[in-house]
Amino acid sequence: MMLGLLSGLLILAQAWLMAGLLHALIIEHAPRGTLLQSFLLMALTFVLRAVVTWLREQVGFICGRVIRQEMRKLVLDRLEKLGPAWIHGKPAGSWASIILEQIEDMQDYYARYLPQIALAGIIPLLILVSVFPINWAAGLILLLTAPLIPLFMALVGMGAADANRRNFVALARLSGNFLDSLRGLDTLRLFNRSNAEVEKIKRSTENFRARTMDVLRLAFLSSAVLEFFASISIAVVAVYFGFSYLGELNFGSYGTPVTLFAGFLVLILAPEFFQPLRDLGAFYHAKAQAVGAAESLLTFLGAEEAEMGDGDKSWPQDQDVTLEARDLFVRSPQGKTLAGPLTFTVPAGQRIAIVGLSGAGKSSLLNALLGFLPYQGTLTASGLELKTLRNDEWRKQLSWVGQNPHLPEQTLRENILLNQPDISDAQLQTAIDRAYVNEFLPLLPDGLETELGDSAARLSVGQAQRVAVARALLSPCRLLLLDEPTASLDAHSEKRVMSALNEASRTQTALLITHQLEDTRDYDEIWVMDKGKIAERGTFAQLVAQGGLFASLLSQRSKEL
Repeated sequence: MMLGLLSGLLILAQAWLMAGLLHALIIEHAPRGTLLQSFLLMALTFVLRAVVTWLREQVGFICGRVIRQEMRKLVLDRLEKLGPAWIHGKPAGSWASIILEQIEDMQDYYARYLPQIALAGIIPLLILVSVFPINWAAGLILLLTAPLIPLFMALVGMGAADANRRNFVALARLSGNFLDSLRGLDTLRLFNRSNAEVEKIKRSTENFRARTMDVLRLAFLSSAVLEFFASISIAVVAVYFGFSYLGELNFGSYGTPVTLFAGFLVLILAPEFFQPLRDLGAFYHAKAQAVGAAESLLTFLGAEEAEMGDGDKSWPQDQDVTLEARDLFVRSPQGKTLAGPLTFTVPAGQRIAIVGLSGAGKSSLLNALLGFLPYQGTLTASGLELKTLRNDEWRKQLSWVGQNPHLPEQTLRENILLNQPDISDAQLQTAIDRAYVNEFLPLLPDGLETELGDSAARLSVGQAQRVAVARALLSPCRLLLLDEPTASLDAHSEKRVMSALNEASRTQTALLITHQLEDTRDYDEIWVMDKGKIAERGTFAQLVAQGGLFASLLSQRSKEL
């Protein structure tokens, strides 16, 4: 804004020097040699204006970049705080749209539009202050026509903001659908749904194109309104001075004849009077885009997550994990009850297997322990309420292996050492052997340095799962959480993975979720969950002898096999 103000002052100086030179040369017939200083000063103002304009662009871009970086940090920190359960409520493409396109569309608002609002008020005021003492009629024309421009721009702009808002919703939906379609391409081909999906994408893109054209139409309309009123105002000023020089109009110059200096000065400044408003109009679409983008950002940043929280208590040093719950209800991010009421105690070092039908609340309980789902009631770890613990400190005590291993790094070595980059080669080799990664390691072209590709495409699901197990074995932890780690594995991989995990589970407190009931035989206790509650609990032999829900599940499993 300060650079814009400096540019406005240079405009005034430039116009004053130019009008003075023209008056001296045409009316006073002054020798050119006597005007050398004025010529040099005018050239200097041209150079200074160019430098100031360049600096404005540079500073504006840096300002916008800093703000965009801060906004992305806010969004990413919020995503980390809300956790995967909340994030899964939207497709990945939608989050990509928020983090990339929508935040990017805030750039011009902060870098250009926001400073231009102030300049659109200050620079015209400076010009009016310069024009009124010379010719009050010309100043009055500029003063009366100026308010018409922002008035009509605001009327058009309200429609543009609303259109942009709808456009961003459509863009987020289109991004999500398109990424989901790419990920499910093999499935679509398998079920011969490719053509139907193409038609669906075609309809979505056509809808987005129509919405984008509505936004552009309103943007062009606002520019046309601005140019129309600016042209009329400049034309009226030119007509006024033309008739004044012809002697038809004899007012406006405080009783003195209208000079060539006054006419040139006002006609040079008239376009500059409206230029800040023109620039504001040119950047007005940036405001409309920013309003559309900001709404979804504010909705996301204001999402409710108070129950999950991030406490300030640290984990006691060398403290083993004991879990205790009293009247525990696990909630979804939207407040729906997923499991509960649950009351249990897990002593340090105990191994618990959790079984039950899909949707019984098993994974919801693990997500609450991971800090990814809110809960009501009491859930303590070694006497400390989970909500009061710092998330980073609590998660250092955990190792987790789920159904779908996440291998985000480029090479096999980096994925195994993800949480422990300073592990020795001997410890790394031990983890590789215990997780049976060494069985397929010779098949990879570069061994541990093999690049796995996007989503670990080079590895099968079973191989990726073994890499995840090796990573978990390397992480020193006090609580091992296993969420169906052998789902979708072949019999050979399943046997290898469970062997490694069973060995690892004996050194700390462990909770295993599984549909493979035979894997629970040597666990200290088995919980059978049904409709969000613990329906039965006991050892494998006790539950089989009871003939209840566990025995029924075991019998059903035997028939399937």
